[in-house]
Formats: sequence, structure tokens, C-alpha cells
Amino acid sequence: MKSIRSILIAAMLAGGLAVPMAFAKPPVPPAVAPTVAVGPQYDTTHVCVAPEDFDRFTDSFVATFGGKKSKQGVFQVTPTPSQTMSQLVLTPAGTISVFGFKTPIPYPFCSERTGYLVTDMDVAVKSAREHGADVIVDTFPDPIGRDAIIMWAGGVNMQLYWHTQAPNYDALQTIPENRVYVSPQSVRKFVHDFVKFSKGKVVSDNPKAPGIEIGRPNDTYRRIRIESGFGKMTVLVTDGHLPYPFGREMTGYEVPDLAATLKQAEAAGVTVLVPPFASDGRDAALVQFPGGYVAEIHAGAAR
Repeated sequence: MKSIRSILIAAMLAGGLAVPMAFAKPPVPPAVAPTVAVGPQYDTTHVCVAPEDFDRFTDSFVATFGGKKSKQGVFQVTPTPSQTMSQLVLTPAGTISVFGFKTPIPYPFCSERTGYLVTDMDVAVKSAREHGADVIVDTFPDPIGRDAIIMWAGGVNMQLYWHTQAPNYDALQTIPENRVYVSPQSVRKFVHDFVKFSKGKVVSDNPKAPGIEIGRPNDTYRRIRIESGFGKMTVLVTDGHLPYPFGREMTGYEVPDLAATLKQAEAAGVTVLVPPFASDGRDAALVQFPGGYVAEIHAGAAR
């Protein structure tokens, strides 16, 4: 009797387990957010200079890196009233958007380090929010498209932009690096969120990078390199004890010959703030252009 009862119970249990298995639905994979990056030649460093320095700055930038300037104009590029001179400078080493405000600058404009062209503004803003960014200036129209400003962990501000008529720029000969200084407290969230948003990848993470790269040759610091459809990014994790001008440079430009580039730069009125030094397989220097813009310039180290 016991054996019959055991068999019946086993059969019932087996049948009960079999029913949900037979009708179980396969798990639904999570939705994959589309890639919104267009290309590094469309990702510009934003440079704000005084109107009286505007032409001197753009002329010196072209003299240093080559390339050309777009037509200059005066526009409103903010959601509240303002007027600014505006011009693109397109060089083989990277693109910059230059602004020379003729009116007081509405907050938080000129605090955004870069402008990233996206394929769809609404999708990009939604994705940025979902990946931890704070939208500090919601989407607004400009004369040729739409814009928004977002902030990542660590206070890293970026502008997203979209053009009604898609731009068409030549591919870059070298891709510049967005140089982001963050604290040890913010780095994990910043890197995680930005990599997810950009669909990029961490290509190196050196916890003991040479301190000469941040003006402290006797120390080490953490350096993370990221690559994505938006281009290159170098994350410099520091305690904020930085000698001038380190931390002021937003972009690092790669050139074939550093010495030749610096010679061209100085002839155009650019000041070398940090003379060339070698580290991580490259030679680098920091310079200041007329108008105050500070940049890093680097080339592969001479063998």
C-alpha cells in the first residue's frame, strides 16, 4: 500500500512540475539601448573666449594644427536670451566649437567641456538619464537643431546636440582625448555610467601611472583610458592637489611630431606652459592659446 501511495504522490508531483515547465515562457532579454554616437570628428571641445580674443585664438589654433574655419556668425545658442560669436574650427587633430559671448553668459553655459553629436536627441537624453546623468539643461532648440546639457558623477558637464541637417566632416587623422579629472570617490560611478551610455570600453586602468603626467613627478596616480563611438577619454583620478596648469586642460591632441607642432604654435603666439616630457610611450606638453584656452598636445615617443 505504501509503495502504491508513494508512486501516486511521485506521479502527482512530477505532473505538477511538468505543467508549468511545459507552458513556461522563455526569458525576455533586456532591451538594448541604441548607440547614439555619430563619430569623433563631430565631437567638439567647447571653448569660450572674450570677443576681442576670438580671431587671435582661432587663427593660432589653425596655425598649430592645420585645418580650416567655418563661417563666423552671431547667434543665440542658449534657451534664454543671449548673443555669442560662434565658429567651428576643423583640424586633422580634432574639432572645436568657439564661442565669444557679447552678452552675459546664461548659466551653466561655458561650463560644458564638450559637445557630442547624437543620432536622436530624445533617445540620447533618455539614455543619459537612465545611465545616471543629471540633465541640467533640458532639450531646447537652437538655430540649426536641438541641444541639452548633462552632468555625470564628479561634476563632468557635456552638451549633447543634434542637427536638423546632418553635418558631414572629414574623418580625423588622429583622435583627441577628452581629459577628465575626477576624485577617487566619483570615479567608479562616472566610468561605469559613461561606458554604459557611450557603449564604450575601458582599454586600460593603471592604478600607478607616473605622476609626471599631472605635474607631480615623485608621485603616482590612477589613469583610466576609455574608447567609444564618441572618441577617446582619459580619466585622471587625483586628490585635486594639482600644480598649474594641470586640470585646466580639457583635451589632449595627438600630432605626428610634437617638436614641430610646438614650433608652429609658438610662432602663432601660443605659450608652452609645461615643456615636453616623456611618459606612457609618448611625449607630451601643455600649452595656452591666445584667449586662455589650455590644451595638452602629445605624440608617440621618439624611439
